[in-house]
Amino acid sequence: MPTYEYQCQSCKKIHEASQPITAKPLTKCPRCKKGKLKRLLGSGSGFLFKGSGFYITDYRSKNYREGKKRDEQAKSPPSSSASSPSSSGPSSKSPSAGA
Repeated sequence: MPTYEYQCQSCKKIHEASQPITAKPLTKCPRCKKGKLKRLLGSGSGFLFKGSGFYITDYRSKNYREGKKRDEQAKSPPSSSASSPSSSGPSSKSPSAGA
């Protein structure tokens, strides 16, 4: 339900009222009971996020998260205890070798 701002033409006070969109604007000041109200243009309300963070992954279903984990495991190379050729052997040279 939107919140509207009204200003009294007599006492100049600004009031807020939560009303359905279909409701007619208020006409009488709730404070002085005699002034005519004018509805002001409001900036609207925005979202206020509190907490450590809000990410789309926080709201994913359990099935989605499990499927994603399986996909990531399938894509990653299997870990083995054997050394890879790029980490040792004659093909890997240090920058200071040969200088």
